[in-house]
Amino acid sequence: MAQEEHKSGVLETLMHGLVAGVAEGMVREEEHAPATVAAGYPHLVADIGGTNARFGLVWQPGQQAQQVQKLPVAEHAGPAEAARAYLDGLAAQHGGKAPKPHRAAFAVATPTRDDRIVLTNSHWNFSRREVEATLGLEVLLMLNDFEALALSLPRLKADQLQPIGPLAPFAASAPGEGGTLAVVGPGTGLGVGAVIDSRHGWIALPGEGGHVTLPAADDFEAALLQWARKEFPHVSAERFLSGIGLPVMYRAVAGVLGVPDRGLAAEQIVEQGLLPLDAGGDAACERALDVFCAMLGGVAGNLALTLGARNGVYIGGGIAPRLGDYFFRSRFRERFEAKGRFQGYLSQIPTALITDTLAALTGAALAVEQHQR
Repeated sequence: MAQEEHKSGVLETLMHGLVAGVAEGMVREEEHAPATVAAGYPHLVADIGGTNARFGLVWQPGQQAQQVQKLPVAEHAGPAEAARAYLDGLAAQHGGKAPKPHRAAFAVATPTRDDRIVLTNSHWNFSRREVEATLGLEVLLMLNDFEALALSLPRLKADQLQPIGPLAPFAASAPGEGGTLAVVGPGTGLGVGAVIDSRHGWIALPGEGGHVTLPAADDFEAALLQWARKEFPHVSAERFLSGIGLPVMYRAVAGVLGVPDRGLAAEQIVEQGLLPLDAGGDAACERALDVFCAMLGGVAGNLALTLGARNGVYIGGGIAPRLGDYFFRSRFRERFEAKGRFQGYLSQIPTALITDTLAALTGAALAVEQHQR
């Protein structure tokens, strides 16, 4: 995935805005800090996109983020200033002293290999070490957003997931019990990640799986890929299975079907593809959504086979929740299992949609907790 693009511009609505109802329902907020705070706590966690930054506090090991608030990125000079505004705001709300976090983990939609973090979709450009010092933290971890989402998987519970297909997701588990878990997230781009358990804790496997070559499973899909290659010499999974990719797929569908390309944006394709034809729907948009779900299932099945993710493959990002029941009725699960001799193997692997849009905070909380051990 082009990680820098993951939460950019108008298409961030497909990741957060269009599922705002889900997001708001999952906010975990307590009026006051708990009476008992574990040694070395609280931990500060954040999920930082191009438009908004979500902050929360973790007061005990194994706890999910509490007192979560969303701050507009444009209103703050950088993450240190936004974090300070968040902490001061908590103090003002509750008439007390601002919480003093000891450690922190921030998930950002950009590479995190270097000390300098540049968010290409906002004005934030900062040094990890400087933010750590400004906030008086013992440790500040910087995680790629899909690394954080992958780390959330071992702690997600039933009310944060919706099964896709007949199998219920495995319960949240401790290292040594959870096997390998994978996540695919079509949002603005296509994120891919996984975690494996070990005696030292959960280990995230971040990568660029969104850029694998997209395979065709039938003649129509092969024709779509051939059409798209007129525009792109390499058609990756992200070229079709993402917010930036949906218009590419729509153009290909229109071309193969021989109907006019109306130049629709991703939001319009989703909207018109979900409507009945006699209520303003569009046949090419609906066909694009059908192929989108089917191909996503194929990519998810490939990931399960590649990683041996027998304990579950999870779908993140904002597009699948926007599709609602259409996604759960789609060919996703059929294509997930359609791997010939390994159909039986894949039929035993659960798939589920992550419905908690604050899941990256859960992953950040696990990252900083494991770092403390």
